[in-house]
Amino acid sequence: MITVEGLTKTYGPTLAVDDVTFTASPGRVTGFLGPNGAGKSTSMRILVGLTRPTSGTATVLGHRFTDLPNPGLEVRVLLDASAQHAGRTGREILTLSQQMMGLPPGRVEEMLDLVGLTPTESGRRVREYSLGMRQRLGVATALIGAPEVLILDEPANGLDPGGIRWMRDLLRGHADRGGTVLLSSHLLHEIEVIADDIVVIGHGRIVARGTKADLLAGTGTLVQTRNRGPLVAGLDAAGVTFTDHGTPYAGAVTLRVDADPELVGRLAHQADVALLGLRPADGAGLEEMFLDLTADTQRESAA
Repeated sequence: MITVEGLTKTYGPTLAVDDVTFTASPGRVTGFLGPNGAGKSTSMRILVGLTRPTSGTATVLGHRFTDLPNPGLEVRVLLDASAQHAGRTGREILTLSQQMMGLPPGRVEEMLDLVGLTPTESGRRVREYSLGMRQRLGVATALIGAPEVLILDEPANGLDPGGIRWMRDLLRGHADRGGTVLLSSHLLHEIEVIADDIVVIGHGRIVARGTKADLLAGTGTLVQTRNRGPLVAGLDAAGVTFTDHGTPYAGAVTLRVDADPELVGRLAHQADVALLGLRPADGAGLEEMFLDLTADTQRESAA
């Protein structure tokens, strides 16, 4: 369990984190999202004791991170995969972690196998690693103590599609076994696939938090038909709003409707309209929600 309550951090006149409150629960993956400069990294640094808060508390398993006697056995952190000793080999870095935590030597080989670093790769110096290999080594270091809580910032950065899938399955499995995962990423699709709960921060404040299902419930429905007129009349009569979605193709139009698929299907049936497609509009739901909630914090504006 991760608990953040009333967390505030100022740097002189700059308010970097403003009264941030959220929890990350066992058995669930919590996605922590925000634009660059929103306060996401500062919050995570406070959580793991690298930055002192101005006010508020951040605890892991009921304790401040700095008060845990052997934190590597309870919570592990991956904030920057490049922050590893470039002159050491991957195996040496894992061996140091194993020795510092008093773990059996066999854990090093277990972790190398788990993250897919070959004997040749683990014997190379980290300066020769690709970013993806550094990510795998960082994950191995994070997991070597079999911690209950994982805190990760951009863990899929530098991974190829196969590596991203591997990372997703790894984190999902950790949560399914009862672990707590707090995951920050700019890969919104990956967050949408894996997260159970979502916390969105902008300008240092929480702008949305809740289960993924609840936050995306308002993304609506995509419905496709060749009979736009009768369908639109039925939607209007029911007071349901909609917009045209995409370009008509082969005589068919697609509408994005602000209602759940069951209601849209029922209205289409009442209007005697044949449908070619009916599905939740969840493909870009998280991206659209994120951009809407953080519109005033984005450097770029979306068309």
